[in-house]
Amino acid sequence: MVDTQDAIEKARKAVTERAELPGMSLMEHLEELRKRIVHSAVYLAIGFFVAFAFRERLYGVVSAPLEKLHLPVNKLNFFHPMDAMNIYLQVGLIGGAILASPFILYQVWLFIAPGLYQKEKRFVVPFMAATVGLFLAGACFGYFFVLPGALKILILGFGAKFNPVISIEDYTGFFLSIILGLGVSFELPILIFFLALFGIVSPKFLWKNIRYAILAVFLVAAIICPSPDPGTMCVYAIPMLALYVVGIGVAWWVHPSRRKKAKEAAG
Repeated sequence: MVDTQDAIEKARKAVTERAELPGMSLMEHLEELRKRIVHSAVYLAIGFFVAFAFRERLYGVVSAPLEKLHLPVNKLNFFHPMDAMNIYLQVGLIGGAILASPFILYQVWLFIAPGLYQKEKRFVVPFMAATVGLFLAGACFGYFFVLPGALKILILGFGAKFNPVISIEDYTGFFLSIILGLGVSFELPILIFFLALFGIVSPKFLWKNIRYAILAVFLVAAIICPSPDPGTMCVYAIPMLALYVVGIGVAWWVHPSRRKKAKEAAG
């Protein structure tokens, strides 16, 4: 009799939790998506205009790693009348995106929140803090370590016998590929968080395939690493491997099977 009552109670709780997830039609999903995109675009535009007002300072931040090399000519070259304006537009857009990122991420959360249980919605603050923090950590790692090292090796090392003529377009493309690439790659725990939250991957699966993850990380490190020696490559690979291990812990924490066991033990 007691077992039957416990089963009924668990079924009732499951139905109650499932009832928390409101059903939405395809058109409602599209309308919600349009709304979130419009709001995100507005926040991005506001961030762009604020950052563009400080475009000279932002350009100083972008060009600082190159200026520290003390080349004979520190100024970047441009070969098209639009190049000088384009770099200010780019730094304004990137700076605006960083300023607006908490508000844009909140719009992303509002879009996916209807598909989550009420207890899962408490992850909103950790999600936003971790996403912004990890991106900034990756960008800072690229700015203070990867980019200066790459410029020294490529320009002062391999290019020591040549006269460097660096254009605005080439330098900004190189700068953004490193900064944004590392910023996005540091979001690996966030990606694992969502994959595990919805039961797509499990901690066991991630640990079982860690050798493939190590291979992928070292391939990425080989691409972004300016020097071919293994020691320098490990400097770039170790942070990404550490993030993968952190992701395994995150997957264990949020995976449905672990939360189900914890709920059963508490009940």
